[in-house]
Amino acid sequence: MVAEQPGYLAYLLRLWQVNDDGKPVWRASLESPRTGERLGFANLDLLFAFLEEKTGGFAPAAQTGGLRQPPGSPLAERARGSGLV
Repeated sequence: MVAEQPGYLAYLLRLWQVNDDGKPVWRASLESPRTGERLGFANLDLLFAFLEEKTGGFAPAAQTGGLRQPPGSPLAERARGSGLV
């Protein structure tokens, strides 16, 4: 078992594409090497929201091209709901 370190997170990321009503959609899963826990995400927005929540914040829009949403935004709130599969 890997020891937990403050300020450090490790996940195995898996990405795959599926067809959702004729549209390609990316799915994702994260697996913790420390616990073996695996989480699934229905889309990349939910994956990013989860990672932002785990890291306790978000990068300024200037560093991310404006694509990230701050905690408490609708995107971050959706990740707390049933969007995790």
